[in-house]
Amino acid sequence: MADKKEERRLVEGKYLMYKNRPLVREGNTICYGDMSEKCILVLEIISYKKVDGHEVPDTILIQIIDSKDPTRIIKQGTKEGLYDAFSMGVVWLDVALRQAD
Repeated sequence: MADKKEERRLVEGKYLMYKNRPLVREGNTICYGDMSEKCILVLEIISYKKVDGHEVPDTILIQIIDSKDPTRIIKQGTKEGLYDAFSMGVVWLDVALRQAD
């Protein structure tokens, strides 16, 4: 019964889960991670480019930030393309969480 309840909550929920962590986008900011953990991943879309007539994210600012103090940046960098930025950010987040333990 708990599984059905959890499933329904996720379907009706306000966020998407990826690898058991919330993934939320608002405007040009994408946040990934659980706020109860030591840090989270924040991706900021800096610029867009046109591909086949569609605007797609181009330059992405990647930040690992302290979940208790969002002004404290643990690691930061930039990457071209959302896929590459998110992939790199997830690795950084996993490493930062392991080091925090």
